[in-house]
Amino acid sequence: MRLKSLDVFRGIAIASMILVNNPGSWKQVYPPLEHAEWHGCTPTDLVFPFFLFIVGCAMSFSLSKYIQNTTKIETNIYWRIARRATILFILGLLLNTSSIALDVLLNSAPIENFSKIRIMGVLQRIGLAYAISAIAILNLSPRNQKLLAIVLLIGYWSALTVFAVGGYSTSALTPEGNFGGYVDRIILGSQHLYKGGPFDPEGLFSTLPAVVTVLAGYFTGEWLRVQQIKTRTSINLAICGLSCVVIGSLWGFIFPINKQLWTSSYVVFTAGWALLLLAVCYETIEVRDWKWGRPFEIMGLNAIFLFVASGIVARILLKTHIGSGKTAPTTYTWIYENWFLPWAGPLNGSLAFAVTAVLFWWLILYGMYRRGWEIKI
Repeated sequence: MRLKSLDVFRGIAIASMILVNNPGSWKQVYPPLEHAEWHGCTPTDLVFPFFLFIVGCAMSFSLSKYIQNTTKIETNIYWRIARRATILFILGLLLNTSSIALDVLLNSAPIENFSKIRIMGVLQRIGLAYAISAIAILNLSPRNQKLLAIVLLIGYWSALTVFAVGGYSTSALTPEGNFGGYVDRIILGSQHLYKGGPFDPEGLFSTLPAVVTVLAGYFTGEWLRVQQIKTRTSINLAICGLSCVVIGSLWGFIFPINKQLWTSSYVVFTAGWALLLLAVCYETIEVRDWKWGRPFEIMGLNAIFLFVASGIVARILLKTHIGSGKTAPTTYTWIYENWFLPWAGPLNGSLAFAVTAVLFWWLILYGMYRRGWEIKI
């Protein structure tokens, strides 16, 4: 069984990720297309958890044949899980390494910079969250899976609000004073965190609540697999989603919604919005058979390829220059300033650049779709 609405949802998520990651200028971005500076949540902050939620939802269908055979789980399924998680992690590391390599090769950066490679990232988090969730799903009963999700959310809340770090108060949810950043600095080292900072927004410790985002998607997929394709199912998804949005918002008063810390309130809040968007996709595509989602479905079929390829191209554009001298703009900036800024202005030109990036990659994926190419990990 394969839900087209899930492929469309995945396509919306990856298209949104490309859109928000590729503005013409980071100084000229419409507020909804920016991440919240710290506490709070913008539409952009929904994109990554949507992707993790979809990973979990898809796992319900891919792991169902193994779950049904509760007496014996073949060893090779664990190898498949480990293989996929490892490939995702390595791809993420290669993306991080490519930035340094391009700087060394093209911009005479010191080769010592390779000793400061960022270890974590988006793909690394997806790989780890997927692996932990899959192992839990294969070995725990449905009741214990839900219990694990609750323990992780409450345990993470307690860890970030109980333990004091480096002279900060026990409830200091700051970049320097949060417990998750402290754990990451000990395990990974500050030089291997995001921009060498005090914490990493895709750090190891904050991956634990991200596991719950994956599990929330899995629970949704398990429920959908036994439901009839009708409007009542869409309504129930929407009711559950709205409930999670309310609960997450209320929890946010005492444990702020924060993407960079991936707080427990953020997990519940974003899962609610994922359920609401899935309800819309499910109702219009599965129940009413509307065809609006085909462009997004095409992007969703090769989402990981799109993320990696677009990341590499963006890095090349950012590390190469047009012209010579210290003031020569990067290729990325030159394209924005010469092809978009003159006719659209700073803000709309920056948005037009991002939209063009999405359309450019859609054309490439459409060509892959026409040839039946689907790159799976």
